[in-house]
Amino acid sequence: MTQSNLISHVIRKEVLAMSAYKVADATGLVKLDAMENPYSWPEAIKLKWLELLKDCPLNRYPDPDAKTLVQTLKQLTQIPDQFEMLLGNGSDEIIQLLLMALPEASAVLAPAPGFVMYKQISDSLGLKYIGVPLLTDSFDLDLPAMLEAIEQHQPRVIFLAYPNNPTANLFNEAAIVEIIKASPGLVIIDEAYAPFASASFLDQLDCYGNLLVMRTVSKLGLAGLRLGYLMGRPEIIEQLNKIRLPYNINSLTQMSAVFALSNKTFFDEQTKMICTERGLVLNALNELNGITPFPSAANFILFKTPENTATDIFLSIKKQGVLIKNMAGQGGVLTDCLRVTIGKPEENRAFLEALKCSLRELN
Repeated sequence: MTQSNLISHVIRKEVLAMSAYKVADATGLVKLDAMENPYSWPEAIKLKWLELLKDCPLNRYPDPDAKTLVQTLKQLTQIPDQFEMLLGNGSDEIIQLLLMALPEASAVLAPAPGFVMYKQISDSLGLKYIGVPLLTDSFDLDLPAMLEAIEQHQPRVIFLAYPNNPTANLFNEAAIVEIIKASPGLVIIDEAYAPFASASFLDQLDCYGNLLVMRTVSKLGLAGLRLGYLMGRPEIIEQLNKIRLPYNINSLTQMSAVFALSNKTFFDEQTKMICTERGLVLNALNELNGITPFPSAANFILFKTPENTATDIFLSIKKQGVLIKNMAGQGGVLTDCLRVTIGKPEENRAFLEALKCSLRELN
């Protein structure tokens, strides 16, 4: 049997048809493409953290239930005691666990565009993924289309990113409630960008039996730890725990996350600085001819470029040492769009100067 025949014989056809998720190489560039917190920890905090890690028992398996970390996160989010929490190796693993639990060929629904992992993982598992286009003028939910898709496809899981990635806006709250009520399955509110938004569905967990809220510590400033968490009714969390691999949260992540979240004041200060810079960058983009930025409740801004220039502008900015994200290839409402993460003031100035230079090159 040839290698090609072996692969086609062994690997599921859905996987063979997929493309791997690519992460751009940012070596030597100002990195504004991945919605990370650009700030490091204060030196005094770093020293305390390193002192703590000296006693980490790396010869032993980690606590399989990460009990101390779960308690820390419960205190941080202030969720009522009747709800449980599932931890994952980033939100990606939680999405994977949710979708692995579904019956074969189940329907999964989300607005489009949305977080790419909803579709990527659905496709890899042979599920039926349905993307419902957002309204083109506002990037808000097309509620009639969503309700029609729910009625037609009866999805087992619906993902709603709040704020949405890559559009950065908060969907209409009343529309989300209508979707939760109409859904025959689970509705996952993905609040990855909660630190930068003044809205959440956490306080509505008790209102709907099919509602779960998912968060991550990545955008807060702990992307390297790869830690996500899902909150909801214990009956649902119990089922997902059956397929969660043991020891999925390693000892270093558990200790580091508990320490960092117990010293959260500096993260709050960094979040405020990022939100202030977000406003400044948005104002600067609004002043550029041909550039149309969209409102943001996250730590990034999506903006539209002159027709058929997005890729040229992206490459020009990269050539000048700044890496952002080219969204134009996804088409639809993202045609001609680029996305920039909010960085430090000097990084944002470098991006804006590079953008201005690229616009001059076009004229």
